Amino acid sequence: MINSKAKLSEKIFKAGIEKIPTRNGFGEGLVEAGEKDERVVVLSADVGESTRAYYFKEKFPQRYIEVGVAEQAMATIAAGMANYGKIPFIASYATFSPGRNWEQIRTTIALNDVPVKIAGAHAGISVGPDGATHQALEDIAIMRAMPNMIVIAPCDAIETKKAVLEVAGNGKPAYIRFAREATPVITSDYTPFNIGKAEIFWDSVSQVTDHKLLITNSVAIVACGPLVHEALLAANDLMTGSDPVTTMVINCHTIKPIDEKTIINAAKRCGAVVTVEEHQINGGLGGAVAEVLAKNYPVPMEFIGMSDSFGESGEPDELLEKYKMKSADIIEACKKVVARKE
Repeated sequence: MINSKAKLSEKIFKAGIEKIPTRNGFGEGLVEAGEKDERVVVLSADVGESTRAYYFKEKFPQRYIEVGVAEQAMATIAAGMANYGKIPFIASYATFSPGRNWEQIRTTIALNDVPVKIAGAHAGISVGPDGATHQALEDIAIMRAMPNMIVIAPCDAIETKKAVLEVAGNGKPAYIRFAREATPVITSDYTPFNIGKAEIFWDSVSQVTDHKLLITNSVAIVACGPLVHEALLAANDLMTGSDPVTTMVINCHTIKPIDEKTIINAAKRCGAVVTVEEHQINGGLGGAVAEVLAKNYPVPMEFIGMSDSFGESGEPDELLEKYKMKSADIIEACKKVVARKE
């Protein structure tokens, strides 16, 4: 049922699945990008260890700039460096970059269309004990509204590394959000990753020969970030339940530019869509998918994410459960949206 072309890890559904923070992939990607192109430089806002930008510092100390707790200055300095041929990555927590320096990103980076890469670490509710002030839940919304800006939310550490390497050479402004908590590694070095191209990670719809079941009991799950794993768990349980629901799980790592073709085709095949994200429902992945479908192929939709609320302090898994972002919540949303088709 899993799309063989995606070559996902065989341990996806096992309790012992390897877990690595997506921020580690960011640090590893920086080093490899720096090895490939000497124009790559890294600027950090006094959180090099937390963001894993220090991986780059250890390898290329002369190309690493510690600007201190000054995200607004960091964005502006990076824009100037990009104007003179460098490829700057700026790293901080997402609540501060783009949260604090949005205006500088807008005016000096996006408006001038220079290739600064913004890394927003500690994104989502899973930052946990740091609490509401440090849980970036609006960053996708404010960045996808920015002209010229690419917005990426990788699903695991391996994909985060690939995202870094892709944006390093594309000559455009880009925003990559990633998390602090160790999360399941579900892709491999062979899993395709292309900016703007969503990947189908699960497809039980194509296994169904009963046309009636396909029409009434199928749903497309469009997810991004580490919650793609929860979507896969939900898809597996839905197919093996007493009243099977067939699903497609789409890893929509690029929120902008979004893969309209894949989303529209999934909506046509399934007739219903559930979006899953560790972000506010308003303005995030769910909003982006709804815009595509409203314009091209409207179908019933349900949304998993933060529902117009701030987070709070707690353990990551406890918060995901409280704010209804676990596989059980995705299952409930899928059954609800399927019922709306009837």
